[in-house]
Amino acid sequence: MSRTVAFIGLGHMGGPMAANLVRAGHRVLGHDLVESAVGTAAEAGVEPAASAAAAVAGAGLVVTMLPAGHHVLGLYDEILAAARPGTLFVDCSTIDVADARTAHERAATAGMRALDAPVSGGVVGAEAATLTFMAGGGEAEYAEARPLLEAMGKKAVHCGGAGAGQAAKICNNMILGVSMIAVSEAFVLGERLGLSHQALYDVASTASGQCWALSVNCPVPGPVPASPANRDYRPGFAASLMAKDLGLAANALREGGVHAELGLRAAELYAAYAERAGDTEDFSGIVRTIRDANGDRT
Repeated sequence: MSRTVAFIGLGHMGGPMAANLVRAGHRVLGHDLVESAVGTAAEAGVEPAASAAAAVAGAGLVVTMLPAGHHVLGLYDEILAAARPGTLFVDCSTIDVADARTAHERAATAGMRALDAPVSGGVVGAEAATLTFMAGGGEAEYAEARPLLEAMGKKAVHCGGAGAGQAAKICNNMILGVSMIAVSEAFVLGERLGLSHQALYDVASTASGQCWALSVNCPVPGPVPASPANRDYRPGFAASLMAKDLGLAANALREGGVHAELGLRAAELYAAYAERAGDTEDFSGIVRTIRDANGDRT
């Protein structure tokens, strides 16, 4: 069934996601503070709105995709009063679990409904509509949002109550960050031991070392032609975004009193890497910093 959707945040992720909703037959009212992002989205059929409040006022469901928790909460303070009573707010940003729960509370206080639904899959997944959504909130809210999530991705999982989607996201990305460091260290060790990248890949990709960081986003050029390593680490999932997600995981580990040496160390390594690489390199480029630490150049 066609819906009128307000989409706030039309950047590298939000723009393609909004475009996929248009392709699925929905009317999408879009807003972003960056005019060029609005223009690109408009080319894909998104109707520009003069303000976030104007977009929300004309919609039956609101999707947000913003950089951080304070952006989401600030926006909610601005737009909740403009929405129709009972409107469902679906936040696809990756933010702190506590901020997600606060967003749910503010929506409920304003007479609205909420779902936190962060994504995995990066810009490539956003463009191809192959994202995975991790949703937190009520069963009814998830059921209502699910057709739209499936228009933007290949899989949606209801993870539990408010904040559960964010919890699943940071746990998943902690696994990914630690895995990428391990795979990168293994390739640097293999280089020292005289192994070719292809030989190590051919063994590990079909043995117990197999993982997504190896088989899909391989950190060295050659074995996986589609990996960013073959494009000088032009980002699919930028180093800065991995550093952000691991920072959220590290905060949750500390607040929860969880002893997790690898998760905390991965957060430190990616924070340092992101200071240099920022948005310009894929997170798999951390293999370069591992080589540098060993005095290697490849």
